[in-house]
Amino acid sequence: MTRAEFISRLADRLGHLPAGEVKAAVLAITDRIGLALQNGDRVEIRGFGGFSLHRRPPRVGRNPRTGEAVNMAARF
Repeated sequence: MTRAEFISRLADRLGHLPAGEVKAAVLAITDRIGLALQNGDRVEIRGFGGFSLHRRPPRVGRNPRTGEAVNMAARF
């Protein structure tokens, strides 16, 4: 489900709120979650789920076509 689909379904379910207000609320929430993750925090919404970043160390991968070793950088 895309963010636009989520906003549309939420606006339908909350018929008393205009879609613009629902969109503003969803964007504010996702922005705050993103900022918290950027700061290294874990975000937990009870009854929904938790969000956290996990660092993946650098490793040597393989090109699937040639089998050649490829150095892969660390990532989240």
